[in-house]
Amino acid sequence: MKLPCSLYCSLWFLLLLGAGSLLLLVRLQDLSETVQHQTPGVNVLVAPRWPVEKDHLVTDSSAAAVQTEDDVAAVKFKVSSPFEDSSVGSKQPVTKRHRKLLLKSSVAASSAPAGRQERQQQLAWTQESRRRLLANVCAKYQPGVTERRVSQRQVSRVYVEDRSRLLYCEVPKAGCSNWKRVLMVLGGSATSTQDIPHDAAHYGNHLRRLESYSRTGITERLRSYTKVLFVREPFERLVSAFRDKFESPNSYYHPVFGRPIISRYRANATRTALRTGAGVTFREFVQYLLDVRRPVGMDIHWEPISQLCNPCLLRYNFIGKFESLEEEANFLLQTIGAPRNLTFPDFKDRNPLAERTSSTITQRYFAQLNSTERQKAFDFYYMDYLMFNYPKPFKDLH
Repeated sequence: MKLPCSLYCSLWFLLLLGAGSLLLLVRLQDLSETVQHQTPGVNVLVAPRWPVEKDHLVTDSSAAAVQTEDDVAAVKFKVSSPFEDSSVGSKQPVTKRHRKLLLKSSVAASSAPAGRQERQQQLAWTQESRRRLLANVCAKYQPGVTERRVSQRQVSRVYVEDRSRLLYCEVPKAGCSNWKRVLMVLGGSATSTQDIPHDAAHYGNHLRRLESYSRTGITERLRSYTKVLFVREPFERLVSAFRDKFESPNSYYHPVFGRPIISRYRANATRTALRTGAGVTFREFVQYLLDVRRPVGMDIHWEPISQLCNPCLLRYNFIGKFESLEEEANFLLQTIGAPRNLTFPDFKDRNPLAERTSSTITQRYFAQLNSTERQKAFDFYYMDYLMFNYPKPFKDLH
């Protein structure tokens, strides 16, 4: 018997609807399993939470070949499960907190507009690229360093935020004042980053340093917390520190550093200059920096990050850059589950009327030096340039 056309169409519609529902159910189940059990080596569609366990050394030649940030978008690295120690291939226990953070990150990414999802994936690849490059450099120049015992001195610049399980290494002139404000809000000692003056951020922040914990406490936090480092182009950071400490009135750096610098490197210095320490030139400052017998010690504002934060030993999970500070800091805050109303502040509260140190300003300062002095300064910061993939700032450097 021939079926009416309307009944025939209805049957086909029901069959198609049933098949579509079955496919949708299978797909949803696969997605659920992907979120809860991310498999090492699988490129996921959402920005993953970076590993908090031991990072693996890279032997993949394609990953080692990545030398610029532009290459990140062209190379899809394998993203490890956030809770797996890929160096030994054994899974670490997935805690309830870790599962919540992973699900929160997945939901946020999947609900974002397509362009934002793509950008978050790019940021995740950038992190993978930076960690792999750093691991390669460390394997070449500091082999076996990860097996050494961490001393309290080596974590003396690392701040702890226990509520968010975050470790942040302070790098002066790379956004550290605003990072301390963020840590204060995360820890509950402040309600808004906008209400925290500069001196309160540095001297009244109630933040604990990692060195203040017991050895067991240090070891456990290094193992399980997210370790964060933000870096800056080395010459630009150096010029920023010089402008801040020596070109502006400063009751500490002028007498403590300025007087011995002028006394040692300036011929026929005036009594006023010797008494006040004001007016140090950039060339005099660089002479002091490169002197193996400095008349006054090193300072954290211009100490190389490779020494200040011990990146080979501590194996940071997140390596941000000052050049894209706000975007990368906010990406980090979103992924760790920070309150939605907490965003990274962008205000400049030290010498706010002065122009921010840029690459153009940096070039102008280094033009005051001859090629030999520039080369020695580059050699001084060579490991920072190498570890964090900054290009040579002058063509004649080698």
